[in-house]
Amino acid sequence: MKDQTSTTKTRYSDAELEEFRQIIEEKLDAARREYNELRSYISNTDGNDVTDTSPTYKNLEEGAATHLKEASGQLAQRQMKFIQHLEAALIRIENKTYGICRQTGKLIPKERLRAVPHATLTVEAKEARK
Repeated sequence: MKDQTSTTKTRYSDAELEEFRQIIEEKLDAARREYNELRSYISNTDGNDVTDTSPTYKNLEEGAATHLKEASGQLAQRQMKFIQHLEAALIRIENKTYGICRQTGKLIPKERLRAVPHATLTVEAKEARK
């Protein structure tokens, strides 16, 4: 007769889900702070202007500033997508479906979830999609 520890788990326990919730909330707070910093940089119109430099350097500085703002905009978009993935992971925790591979139905290993807390696929399932 098998004991319960040898049977395959189909979901993480409430205590394990709470551990993951804390990890996700910490990452979410950090991601939101970084997103707000990027948005603040992009919308900053009164700092570091080029009104006091010569025309040649003014063009170069304006071009560099535009390039940096565009790059920051792309980073902000990526950060927002990351935030959305983390928020979706919190919903999966509430639904008690967190950590279950959406392709195989198997539990995603804890090590993977600690490294990529918004993961929805096991490494094997992700590699099989390539």
